[in-house]
Amino acid sequence: MIDPARSADLGAGLASPPPDEARAIGRALLRSRRLDLRIAALTRAGRVKGAYYSSVGNEATSVGCALALDAARDVLLPTHRDLGAHLVFGHTPRDVLLQYFKRRASHTGGRDVGLHLGKPGGRIVAMVSHIGHMMPVAAGVALAEQRKGTGGVALTTIGDGGTSTGDFHEALNFAAVRRLPVVFVIENNQYAYSTPTEQQYACARLADRAAGYGIAGEQVDGTDVFLVRDATARGVARARAGEGPSLLECVTMRLRGHSEHDDASYVPRETLVAWEALDPIARMEAYLSTRELADAGALAEIEAEIDEAVEWAEAQEPAAAEDAASRVYQAWDPSWRPGGLR
Repeated sequence: MIDPARSADLGAGLASPPPDEARAIGRALLRSRRLDLRIAALTRAGRVKGAYYSSVGNEATSVGCALALDAARDVLLPTHRDLGAHLVFGHTPRDVLLQYFKRRASHTGGRDVGLHLGKPGGRIVAMVSHIGHMMPVAAGVALAEQRKGTGGVALTTIGDGGTSTGDFHEALNFAAVRRLPVVFVIENNQYAYSTPTEQQYACARLADRAAGYGIAGEQVDGTDVFLVRDATARGVARARAGEGPSLLECVTMRLRGHSEHDDASYVPRETLVAWEALDPIARMEAYLSTRELADAGALAEIEAEIDEAVEWAEAQEPAAAEDAASRVYQAWDPSWRPGGLR
């Protein structure tokens, strides 16, 4: 496990990105955090209905992974703490808020809440709620990309608790045997709901499980957006080169409860304080400040964008009960036949 007390400056050992790139990454992290906090506040106020699963503390992992992908040919399969990845890969605050307000124009037509949000015609696959289920879906997407010869890579995430499910192991094994172009990212945020990692598994590092499947495995500091991006890029490069899947463990910390109803009182105060010192947003702000790259207008511009998106999305037409049975099944074309499958 990575000791938070020993983490160095961001991107230690890596070449510093150009100033404009560093500022853009800083904005991506801040945009995720501010939208996250706004949705949490709307949930507590009763304006957003249903559970909300915050990604506060996970932004460097979510943003860093997405930054390593090519939006034109790769496929993102995010899960419930990947708001930053959605924003990097093409979703806007308007898209996200339409979904949370259950508006008719949302991706799911108001039938679902949360980040069950895909991109029709794009390359974001909406998540499946059951923990671990996105792993075999990602393997299937990677198999399709491999067969089509696109050079595309699939990337999905899973929490530390989800690595105890059967889907995790079955997907790893299948992807390894078929040398599929996929990167599996473990967002190890220390707790599976209220169960700490030491009560979940006995191995020293979850990334070590990769060796049992004959694939590459790596653990990085998940609060360091530069290290996450760099490690993900290595996995993507291996996948494109035909070397098969990678298992990347990003060690981070969920700085809020499992969802908004959870006060996380089971987390020892000293643990939380230690990880709060590695808040991904604060670390990035310190990085920019010490290099005289601080983006003075970022916060105001991002807040204005979110204000506008909240007002716009809340004013859109809500889902209608009479539409409940529509868009549930894909229309069947009797002439369809599977092609190119061997």
